[in-house]
Amino acid sequence: MIGGELVLASASPARASLLENAGFRVTRVPAAIDEAEVKAAFRREGADAAICAVALATAKAERVSRRHSGALVVGADQLLVCGDAWFDKPPDLDHARAQLRALRGRTHELVTAVVVFRDGHDLWHHVARPRLTMRSFSDTFLDEYLAAAGPDVLGSVGAYQLEKLGAHLFARVEGDYFSILGLPLLPLLDFLRAQQ
Repeated sequence: MIGGELVLASASPARASLLENAGFRVTRVPAAIDEAEVKAAFRREGADAAICAVALATAKAERVSRRHSGALVVGADQLLVCGDAWFDKPPDLDHARAQLRALRGRTHELVTAVVVFRDGHDLWHHVARPRLTMRSFSDTFLDEYLAAAGPDVLGSVGAYQLEKLGAHLFARVEGDYFSILGLPLLPLLDFLRAQQ
């Protein structure tokens, strides 16, 4: 069977759109999680970014699952890792510019976790780690990109949207396209089909 009903423990329009385009009726229910504090705690412990991403996705899905009896609840999280640094969504275009300067000419990972819960119980999880290499673009190009893309880039952990103008920033992309967009969709669909 294709589709069904899902609760997405996120306000992410990109994740909701991926699920809706795959035939699901999606209810978005953001979970109130202090992501910055969770990330800081894992960083202090020297944990791998994948452990942190799964913990964040789990916290979101578990919290929402307890309020939606019987529903399949999808939680997801994505961390951008470049060298020893973890990047967050930039709060404004100045931070986006600084972040993109730090990433240009370098390869980074988008550590993307997805979990599924029902009635407060963890049913399944998956982690993808696509790698992306940015071109060594000029500051002039960067300014033109940010002017054209606008504040939409603030919704992305990398300050880019690969499915839009952000594609111009890259020399190479390795890994699952859907995971880059924030959701390892194909493994998730395999799991969800088995639940119907």
